[in-house]
Amino acid sequence: MPSAKPGRGIYLLPNLFTTSALFAGFFSVIAALDGDFDKAVIATLVAMVMDTLDGRVARMTNTQSDFGAEYDSLADVVSFGVAPALQMYLWSLQYAPGKGMGQLGWIVCFVFAACAALRLARFNVQIGTTDKRFFQGLASPAAAGVVVSAIWMMFDLELKGHDVLLFTLPLTLVAGVLMVSRFAYYSFKDFGEKRQLPFIFTLVLVGVFAFASIDPPKVLFTGFALYAASGPATALWVWTRRRNRKQNRQGG
Repeated sequence: MPSAKPGRGIYLLPNLFTTSALFAGFFSVIAALDGDFDKAVIATLVAMVMDTLDGRVARMTNTQSDFGAEYDSLADVVSFGVAPALQMYLWSLQYAPGKGMGQLGWIVCFVFAACAALRLARFNVQIGTTDKRFFQGLASPAAAGVVVSAIWMMFDLELKGHDVLLFTLPLTLVAGVLMVSRFAYYSFKDFGEKRQLPFIFTLVLVGVFAFASIDPPKVLFTGFALYAASGPATALWVWTRRRNRKQNRQGG
């Protein structure tokens, strides 16, 4: 019987997608340093697409490997940890007040980048021991999506980074903390792999793309924010149901 454990070889096709994601993440840093935040955000979104494809391609072609998993995590630290944190710092958080220990803005950005690295390290050690349908903690691409889509939305609204610190500072910190939380998030990894998608889903997907094309910055931020909030919301709902059941048993 073949082993389910990933091999140790280096496979070209999935690693090309990983390299593309890393390139897009690196390009987003260069664009942010040049002050071209539109390009920086789009590059991060491209990195998300490439990151999604490398895993799916590896599973479809049965080319998973330990090397690929480690390479993917290292690329993710750059593309979805360091790059979004730097973009948010350069656009907004460099104006945050703070003395003594340093500016509060770069400390929050470091927390975000560190949480991304910690989340990816935890994910690697839990491979094969957890339900693949769910992530523990917000996935780093989704957290990056929250940060960069917020930049894109406010940049599109012609808002200045120093005017929205009360929004960007807690947003970046919360997105980072959610990555290392224990909240469960649906991973979508089993979606469409072993079953046919219903026709209604295709119609909904077309509708989503059509709606997103009207105002991409606002739609993307809303989508990422709702997904980030789904973990705490689900946990609260489960806790409330359990408490109500316990009270009903005690009352009965």
